[in-house]
Amino acid sequence: MADDLPENAPPGIDPSTPTFARVYDYFLGGKDNFAADREVADMVMGLVPEAPVVARGNRVAIERAVTYLAGELGIDQFVDIGSGLPTSSNVHQFAKAAVDGARVVYVDNDPIVLAHGRALLTETGVATFIQGDLYEPEKIFADPALTALIDLDRPVGVVLAAIVHHVPDDRGPAEVVRALHRFLPSGSHVMLTHLHDAGDDPRVEEAKQILQSGLGGSYFRHSSEIERFMEGLTILEPGVELVTAWRPNGPAGPLEHPLHSQMVAVLGRKD
Repeated sequence: MADDLPENAPPGIDPSTPTFARVYDYFLGGKDNFAADREVADMVMGLVPEAPVVARGNRVAIERAVTYLAGELGIDQFVDIGSGLPTSSNVHQFAKAAVDGARVVYVDNDPIVLAHGRALLTETGVATFIQGDLYEPEKIFADPALTALIDLDRPVGVVLAAIVHHVPDDRGPAEVVRALHRFLPSGSHVMLTHLHDAGDDPRVEEAKQILQSGLGGSYFRHSSEIERFMEGLTILEPGVELVTAWRPNGPAGPLEHPLHSQMVAVLGRKD
């Protein structure tokens, strides 16, 4: 993507401050990003050239999870928290392809995400977009726009893709995830993807510094720590696995490249 694209930011948006949603959009080949976002993304790709592949792998993991939950388990309602900017493939499209009558509520607190999401993802009776913060689940699940689409007496699929790795240790990421449980009936599932530190890739340390300085906090964590974020849920096979290999309803297999270790996925069920 050329850096001479016009910086036409909506009112209230500072294009000089990068955000993860727009960096991720750049990784996916999107157009809803600014020079500051591209600068951070290019620095990350200078260290980890496969970062865009990992981002695409994250989308594939979301598709696999939603398709499994809708197609195999019949879950027809989803809440995507920290949904990010719309892409060419989104949760309600995956869900609708797998089960009739699927409904999705997208949640984000980024103003530019809200503007684009409401314009592109809202579909009457099928999908809506609300403003909400992961730290305030009681407001998310009490929002009238959510309760108009989602029946909280029936199983819900919650998507937490590439959001919990922005929760610092001192905010208690495990507690943040567990706080969602009380709003979910039995049979609900939580799908989570997270930046991964396998402990054997020196590039990760430099990438951490770039993301944490440029985006205000992105935390790479070991799979054993990420597994603890799912306490209170029954973790489904194959457990915590690289997004490029993760698939709950079939054998693991490569997405595009044989070796990537920067993001993992996990799916848990509330019994």
